[in-house]
This record gives sequence, structure tokens and C-alpha cells, in this order.
Amino acid sequence: MSWKLWSLPAALTIVLMVTGPARAQAPDPPRAQHTAPFWQIAYWNNTTLSGPPVVTGTDDVLNHDWGLGAPHSGVNADGFSARWTRYIDLSGGTYRFTATSDDGIRVYVDDDRIIDRWYDHAPQTFTADVSLTDGHHLVKVDYYENMGGAVAKVSWEPTSVPPDVWRGEYFDNVSLSGVPRLVLGDAQIDFDWGYRSPAREIPNDRFSVRWTRTAYFEPGTYRFTAATDDGVRLWVNQHLLIDNWADQALASRSGTIYLQGDVALKMAYYENGGVAAARLTWARQGQDPSPDGIIVDDTDPGFTKGGSPTGWRTAGEGYGGHLTWTRNNDWGRSNYNWARWSPDLAAGRYEVFVHIPDRYTTSSRARYWVSHRDGHTLRLVDQSANGNRWVSLGTYWFAGSPSEDRVSLSDVTYEPYVSRLIAFDAVKWVPR
Repeated sequence: MSWKLWSLPAALTIVLMVTGPARAQAPDPPRAQHTAPFWQIAYWNNTTLSGPPVVTGTDDVLNHDWGLGAPHSGVNADGFSARWTRYIDLSGGTYRFTATSDDGIRVYVDDDRIIDRWYDHAPQTFTADVSLTDGHHLVKVDYYENMGGAVAKVSWEPTSVPPDVWRGEYFDNVSLSGVPRLVLGDAQIDFDWGYRSPAREIPNDRFSVRWTRTAYFEPGTYRFTAATDDGVRLWVNQHLLIDNWADQALASRSGTIYLQGDVALKMAYYENGGVAAARLTWARQGQDPSPDGIIVDDTDPGFTKGGSPTGWRTAGEGYGGHLTWTRNNDWGRSNYNWARWSPDLAAGRYEVFVHIPDRYTTSSRARYWVSHRDGHTLRLVDQSANGNRWVSLGTYWFAGSPSEDRVSLSDVTYEPYVSRLIAFDAVKWVPR
């Protein structure tokens, strides 16, 4: 929790009472601040939020158990009230708001009172389900404490997540402790946050995530691969298949298991510092993960490359018995090498696969850009852990135009300069 608090001097209080509007006693955050990832708070030394507040400021989280103490210097331990206000950004859907309090509490969403328990009581928890549109919404919480212990907590999460979507619980610590700060429905675990945070409620470093879902598997043996920076654990059918709970640069760990039918999956991840990335894939063993499709090899007309001519090398192996490779670059150098694969597609939906050769693939951060009908998507592939395999980059809608439909890869990997080999081989588009 972080605080920015100040007491209101008497002179300023008089000015506010004389010149301020009626709402100045407990202002809601201005609309221009709707993306601020914190609560605005105000405290009164009475139980009715009356008159000017005695303390105002900001609060990162509304999760307080003050016991018999006061919430802050200048605020009574008993007989006080408080108001928290903030805007939150949500995807459209139904959300369950949960409030725990001792004593009274009221919760408003977009000025609708969804929880109203304005009376003295021991710690109790109340919930309300609210259907919300996509976008930002104003949340306001009024609270009072009469006598004894003081508790005030409010949180929200989606009421349900579709069966083909991961339920992602995001924590502001590295141990998945306490109540998640954020709960999301993630279509896949395929994130390269870099040095950024997954969301405003989560810090850039020292956070963790727990993803859960159920998936159906045809009978067979499956290989699961988790590529993360930092630690990861993966449970498949309640079996701990991957356990690499340690600080590390981006690395891949794999495990195989026989599966049949509906299977529970759980992946735990934490980021300590620096770059943050998390990806999970699986494929049935003994089979090419993709059927026949439209292939552009590095010897085909649809393959073009540029950059420093002296940096390119070829080898008589890989898909079709030929591959192109170079050493990796780092950001900020103007003369980097790049290549594109442009297929001749009919407009439609395709899954994209890249072929990773056995050799000339020591980079763990090959950055493939998929250009499709709806924009551009970055996919991070650990070439060093996927030798002699087709690796899926996902499924997309394509426009049917060689100038728009393509996959691009450069030698910029953000790894130490010329310390890795990166291969440019074949790309496949499979109708879906």
C-alpha cells in the first residue's frame, strides 16, 4: 500500500466551505483521471461523511483490517467514516463485487447502489453481481466504523470464464498470496510484457499469475512446453509436470504425459525483475502438429530478405534440405538483418506454423511478426528448445493479399550482441 496524505488546514477548510460546490466535501475523481490505478480517499471524524474531511489522499488497494486502531493519524479509531472512489476499465460481462466490512458499507457502480449494509455489525461479507459494458466504470465505496474492530475490503472479478479461456488471477507479489488484484479471461498464455506490467493494477516487477482451465484431449501422449522469465510450475491432471520455480532469463521447460478426455490444467508463474514473459504450448507426440498447408520455404519466391549481405549464411539442412541463418543483433543498430515469408492465400482463416531446424537455432527470443487481416501480432519463439519441429504462431484471418499476408523475422532478439544463432527456414499456413 502506498499513501499520499495531507491534513486540511483550517484556512483551507473555510475556503472550501465558502467557495466549493456541495460535492467538494467528498469529491469523486475527475473523468480525466479514469485510468489512474488507485483509489482517491477521504476520512471524516464522524459516521455520516458530514462536513469537510479531516484527511484525504490516495490508496493502491481497498483491503483494510485496522483492528482496534485508527486508519491514519488525525482520524479517530472509532466513530469515523470514509469514501473511496476510482474508475476501473473492464471488458463487457457480468462481474461479482465482494465487500467485507465492520461496520456499515455501501458500494456504488456508475452511481447504482449495488451493496447497502449501512448498520453496525461484526465482520461480514456481501456480494452483488452486475452486468457491465466494455469500458470504464466509476466505483464508489462509503464506509463507517462505530465501535470495536474496523474492516473495509472491496474486490471484483468475472462471475464465469468460458471453458476454452484461461482464468488468469494476477497478484501483486511473487508468491500468489492473498486476494488477486485482478482476474481476467485470457484466450491463451502467450505474453511478452518486456519491462512493462500486465495491467495497471499490477507492478512491473515482483508479480505472479495463476492460470486455470479445462481442455479436451484425444487419447495420446502430449508434450507441454512452458517458456518463461522467471519461474513456472505446470500441473496437468493434478500432476506437477513442469517445476522450474526460480529466477531465470527466458528459458523453456517441457514434459510429456498421456491424456484422454477433459483435463484440468493449472500454470503458476512469477516475475521477479527485468523482462517478463510467459508462454504455454502443447502438441500430441508422434504426429506433425499441422496437416498439409501452404508452405513458403527460404528458397521460394515468396521469401525475401534484407540487411547486411555479409551477415547472411546458408546450410544444407532444415525443411527442404536448405536453411538461412545469421547471428543475432541487438536493438539500436541500424544495419540489422530481416526476412519475410509472403504466401499466395485465398482470403480466410489459417493457423500459422514456423519450422525450426535442429541446428543454427541457439536463440531463445526469435521475434516473429504475423501480418494478417486485423493487424500485426508478435509471437516469441524459443528456437533453442524446438529443434526439428513446426511451432504454431496462432490462428488468424488473412485478407488474401501477398502484400498484407506475411510473417516477418529479424535478427534483433535483445540477447547479447552476436551471441546466438537464429534460423530463417519455412513457414506454413493451414486452413482452419
